Amino acid sequence: MRRQASGLADNAAEVAEQGGAAVQQMVETMGAISTNSTRIAEITTLIEGIAFQTNILALNAAVEAARAGEQGRGFAVVAGEVRSLAQRSSSAAKEIKDLIDTSVNTVRQGSAQAEDAGRTMSEIRQAVRRVSDIIGEIAAASREQSTGIEQVNQAVGQMDQATQQNAALVEQAAAAAQSLEEQSHKLRDTVATFHVAGR
Repeated sequence: MRRQASGLADNAAEVAEQGGAAVQQMVETMGAISTNSTRIAEITTLIEGIAFQTNILALNAAVEAARAGEQGRGFAVVAGEVRSLAQRSSSAAKEIKDLIDTSVNTVRQGSAQAEDAGRTMSEIRQAVRRVSDIIGEIAAASREQSTGIEQVNQAVGQMDQATQQNAALVEQAAAAAQSLEEQSHKLRDTVATFHVAGR
């Protein structure tokens, strides 16, 4: 039973260690995702800036094309297309940035939860180690108790032998006392005979 408990504690400790390592790896992965997301957000900000500048250039080109009159009409069409493309690029960059911001917030929440899970796993590992230590102490105490009980059994066995020896000695003493009593009766009878003869 003690071995099973110790084995279960060891297995739990190993599982907790593996879980802690997995959580730590997840935290590191979340950090990498957050870093990459920040970099992507910076790029989309740059794209927004380029789109804004392109839009201004397209507006200026449209103004110049309008001033040129009939000769600038084709250029005005191109400027309008460039402006439309710049606006779409800006809108797409904003959408990407919004998605990245949402992803970054989600990653931060996940990272915080992963860190909480890591702390919990660490506490579980410590608790399992304490349980394992307690089981070891119980096993050691049980071995000591087993040794003590064995010593008590040996002492009881020795006492039993001594008691049996004492009983034998008591029997011998009783037999000797009986013999002495018989001899004393004989001696009294003999002494009584001597007194009668003296008269």
